[in-house]
Amino acid sequence: GQEYTKDTEAEILQLLGNENIEGLTLLGGEPFEPENQEELVKLLRKVRETYPNKTVWAYTGFVYEKDLLAGQRKHTEYTDEILSYLKVLVDGPFVTEKKNICLYFRGSENQRVIDMAKTLQTGKVVLYHD
Repeated sequence: GQEYTKDTEAEILQLLGNENIEGLTLLGGEPFEPENQEELVKLLRKVRETYPNKTVWAYTGFVYEKDLLAGQRKHTEYTDEILSYLKVLVDGPFVTEKKNICLYFRGSENQRVIDMAKTLQTGKVVLYHD
């Protein structure tokens, strides 16, 4: 609910310095809306430079193949770089009719938990298994 500023960025980077924090999760206020991607990639570059061992997860209401790949409606000049920083992408909109509280890391059965390193390596969606 707050405007993203340089102070926000500094606070995120400072908080990630805590050894008990494993990583960063991007969600809410859709991270892959084209107007959000330029600032997001700047943050992720700094996170990677400062904390190379921290993981990054992202939640999106968009569908990886239909929205985020080159040539699709939400792909920008920053999308591929953002995806390269992610350990996991949880994609797909939350659908109330498919809600399932027994699922790991997602709220509805249509959503997927994607292993981004393996997906980018193989060119096919590979689901994440912890």
